[in-house]
Parts: sequence; structure tokens; C-alpha cells
Amino acid sequence: MVENRIELKSVKELLGMKFFIPSYQRGYRWTDQQVRDLLNDLWEFAQKKNKEYEFYCVQPLVVRKMSSEEKKINNIAIDEVWYEVIDGQQRLTTMYIILKKVKKVLELLNLSTECYQFKYQREPSNLSIASFLENIADVHEECNLYIDFHYMSRAAIVVEKWLENSGVNMGYFCNALLTYELDGKEPRRDKANNVRFIWYESLDENPIKVFTRLNIGQIPLTNAELIKALFLNSSNFDKCKEEHLKLRQQEMASEWDNIEYTLQNDEFWLFLNEKGYNPQTRIDLIFKLICDQNKFELEEKQLKEIGDDEYRTFRYFYELFKAKKKNIDECWKCVKDYFRIFSEWYNDLEIYHYIGFLIACKDGSLETFVKQWEDSPDKDTFEGFLKENIRSIIKKCPPLDAQYNEDGNDKRKCKPILLFHNIQTIINQNANNLKNDKYQMGVFIKFPFHLFKLEEWDVEHINSNTTNLEEDVETQKEWLLNVYLGADNETQESIKKYFEVDEGEKRKIFQSVKKMFSEKNDWSIQEKNRIWNYTLLDSGTNRGYGNAIFSGKRRVIIGKDKGKLIPIPEFDGNGKIQIGEERNAKSSFVPLCTKHVFMKYYSTTMNDPNYWTKSDANGYLRSLEECLNELRK
Repeated sequence: MVENRIELKSVKELLGMKFFIPSYQRGYRWTDQQVRDLLNDLWEFAQKKNKEYEFYCVQPLVVRKMSSEEKKINNIAIDEVWYEVIDGQQRLTTMYIILKKVKKVLELLNLSTECYQFKYQREPSNLSIASFLENIADVHEECNLYIDFHYMSRAAIVVEKWLENSGVNMGYFCNALLTYELDGKEPRRDKANNVRFIWYESLDENPIKVFTRLNIGQIPLTNAELIKALFLNSSNFDKCKEEHLKLRQQEMASEWDNIEYTLQNDEFWLFLNEKGYNPQTRIDLIFKLICDQNKFELEEKQLKEIGDDEYRTFRYFYELFKAKKKNIDECWKCVKDYFRIFSEWYNDLEIYHYIGFLIACKDGSLETFVKQWEDSPDKDTFEGFLKENIRSIIKKCPPLDAQYNEDGNDKRKCKPILLFHNIQTIINQNANNLKNDKYQMGVFIKFPFHLFKLEEWDVEHINSNTTNLEEDVETQKEWLLNVYLGADNETQESIKKYFEVDEGEKRKIFQSVKKMFSEKNDWSIQEKNRIWNYTLLDSGTNRGYGNAIFSGKRRVIIGKDKGKLIPIPEFDGNGKIQIGEERNAKSSFVPLCTKHVFMKYYSTTMNDPNYWTKSDANGYLRSLEECLNELRK
């Protein structure tokens, strides 16, 4: 198995090296601001004191050593070592320009002014990009002979002006760049800082394929990809025969892919994470947890080395393997242990719902849950810990008889109660099924946290929070739209006709339809703003049916549960009612308790099907109370 090599190389280590820029690379295009940002970062780093183990890390430089045949084709001496730059050309070129612009300072300090060397596969006729860069220190104005020269000369001017006007101590700055310790005119630094590239040497991939992946859509190398190169490097394995080594590498690569494949399943991933956290390689989650917990107990000196930027996790494992503190099998076992823990949680019907609830409510972290899991003597102790955390969330919610909106309580404050009602209802149903030997695992249900998060379900009214007095034609039209979805086919045809007849006929039709829907006006505004009139609805569905009566909302919810989008009536440009066509929905997910509400599941008797009555609301409230009582057990 051919191994990609990965390490950290300081700028000083790059001096004297030779880099080939292939034709598939775009030309140098860094803007003035990008150049200034790099300079400011370098200077901020250079000024740090008492940070003897710290370094500034430039993003990955992806290269590939050129073959003899490739060097021959491109007129390069066969006996010289050249690296094809696959990614990182812009950063490498900018660093080159900076080094050239501080050349005079290096000469005054009697320091080496050697730099690295470039060769370009694609160059304009009679012009040499490499020669232009070689003399970039003497460029003080824009050069427009060639587009690359324009951007390179602009970068050189920006560097020159920045060095002149930013109050930079050149001794510190050069010391940070090249790891030199200075004395004489400049203050001596006992421990020099330095700037390093993440050096990623690709050995087994087509360079154009790698370049395309990294640059189409600007996809950077992830921590996980860099760490994978470390894990599969044979030097990190204990000495063993080649056959066994290859087998172990293949086994690890296969296990790695299986873990990543599982984590790419949103149902698994969004049980553990919020929807906004979506790294390109999701196994990054496990490496980040190991790093954050310092699972392998790196020393303080090593922890200082890894810094706190986006590649901190990679450098944690780089330091670990460099120090040979743990062998590869111990490290990989730890990764698999984390994944095994997540899988156990996911497959346990109670733990899955309790952890999913806590993460959905943004209470607690995976790091905390993993530590508690490892410290708990048994599953019951761990579940007790989770339930205690849930209790603390519910205690922060207003009581069940609270008044929302008018008392300053945002209705969203009761969202944890409504979500807990759903998951505890599912847990209770599953527990009852477990007692019946006839049931197999397939009958058990799990709350789909991935759909709940992706569709943005929130707290909305069951019985509309508005009242329709129907005193004028416009209000009557709105009322008819609201009752349309809850009407039978014959009444729907009458409602359509209302928008096409004269005023006298309109009154007759309205009164006829009105008799079919005995309006329930016994709800006060205060009563409508209590939890017994709230449920979880997705924003799209709620916007769709607006202030429709209960039976209309019920029809939309039933349609969604069947995977159908029920067309919502609206007015066209001529003020007539317009009904769209029913179509398939992207999702048929409706939270269980929301479905129960619109099926009147909580009602002791079946009363008026068109409205959500106080009798219905009281039954719903009793179910909420019963689920909350589960937390007291």
C-alpha cells in the first residue's frame, strides 16, 4: 500500500526546495486584502511572548514528487528533486514574495537569503514567471505585461507598504518566519517561534483528480483526511512483517470507511448534532472529542504546540505519534470505542430519546455525555443522569397553566415540554410493546430528530388565535377560505361559487355555509394562549393553512402524514378563489402527539369534528401532565 506522507514543515525547511507549478493550476490571484491578512496574522504571532512551544500554521501545501520521466518532459534536470504543487500555490507564492521583500533585512543581520525555486509549465511567450518572482524585491510599481505579473507586483507593493507603515519590529518578524535567534542590534529571543506549512505529500493519487477535488467548490483538506494519512503511515505501526502490516492497514481503512458511512446517515448524525454542524468528513467529530478531552494525556508543552486554529485536531495526533506516546492500535481502539458508544445510544430506545432531547434543547454536550457514560457503573445510573438534566430543562419552562404572549412569555418557551411529550409518549408505547412477546423489534418507533431539526418544527396554535366576525365582504371571503379545507365536496363547490355571483347571492351562500360550521366562540384570548392550545407544527405547514379552522388544519396534517401536499386555497388576481393541485410532499413526518391532537386522540368523547374544543384541550392537558409525571419517578 502506497502511503501519503504528512508532516509539518517550517518555512526554513522549504528554503532551497524546488516547486513545479503545472498547467492545470490557475495563475496567482491573491487580492491586496488577502496579502494583508496573512501579514497581520504573521505579525500578531511574531509579537507573542512566553509562547515558546507555539507556532503559526499555514494551511496545507499538497505536493507530489515528480518522476524522472516527468522531469525529462518538462526540461528539468533528472538528478534534482522537484515537487509538483497540487494545492497551496497561492500561499506558497505569497510567502515567497514576503521572503524576498525582507531580503535586505536578512542581509543586514548576516542571515541566509536563500529562497525556494519555482518552475511553471505554462508561461507566456518570451516571459518567465520564475524570473519575475526572482526579482520581485526590486518591484515597486504594478507590472501589467502579464496577468500573473499584475497580481504578483500588487502583492509585492502591499508587502512593501505594510512593512514600512505597520510599525513592525523586523527582527521579531524575521525570527518568526525563519526560526532565527537574534542578538546584537535586535532583542534576543531565547525560544524562537516559527511558521510552518502542513506538508501533505500525495503518492497514490492522480494529481489532477486531487486538485479538482480541492478546488472545485474550494473544498479544503479536512482534519480527518490529514489524520487518516497519519494512521495509515507504516512508521506509526509496531514493527511487523509486511504482509501483516498491509492486512492491518486495509482492515483499518475498511473500519474507517464504515464509521464514516454510518455518520453520513442524517438519521444517526442529527441525533447527535445540531443541523448547523456538518463537517465534510463526519468522523472529524470523534477526533475532535478525543482532542478536546485530551484522551491520550499529552503534556502541557505538547498541548501548547497544537494551537487553536482549524487544524488543531490534526496537530494533536501529529504530536501524539511524534512523541510515540501511544501505538496505532491503542489510538484506533479509542476511535472505535467512541463510535461504539454512539451506536449503543442510538440503538437503545430510552437513551436515544433522552440524549436526542437534550441535544435538540441545546443542553449538555457529547463530551459531557461520553464522560458520564464512562463513569457510570451501569445503564440505570446513566439514564438517571440524563433524566435529571431533562428535569432541569422542564423546570425552566413556565407551568402548564401559564399564560403566554400577553404576560411576556414567548410561546416558544413551552417547546421543550411539547417535545418531551412526544418522546415520552413514544418511550411509553415502546415499553408496553416490550411486555408482549409477539412483538419484534421492527414494531418499535423512534422519534426522527433529523426530520424534526431539518423541517424546523415549532410551537403553533391548534385553535386559531384570531377571531372572524364576518361583518363585511372581505372578512367573509377570508372566513370562507379558512373553512374551505374542512368542508365536504358539495360545500366546497358552494364556496367556489360565492366568488362568482352578485352580492345578493353571496349573502345566501355565506349564511348557508355558516350554518354548517357552528363557530365555537367560547375561547377567550387568554385561553387560546395556554399550552393546551399549542402543538408542534413545521413552519411550512403553518404558513400554508394560516388561520384555517381546526378541520381545515386537520386535513392538511392528514395529507402531510400521507406524503401529500394539500393545496391551500387563495385568491387569484381577479379576487376569485384558486385551488392548486395536490402533489407529493418531500416528507411525511408529523410528530406523534401533533397527529394525536388532530385525530382528537386525547378526547374522552367525539364531539364537533370541525373545532378544537375545551373538552379536547383538557384531555390533551391531562396527557401532558402524565408525561411530566414520568420525570418524577
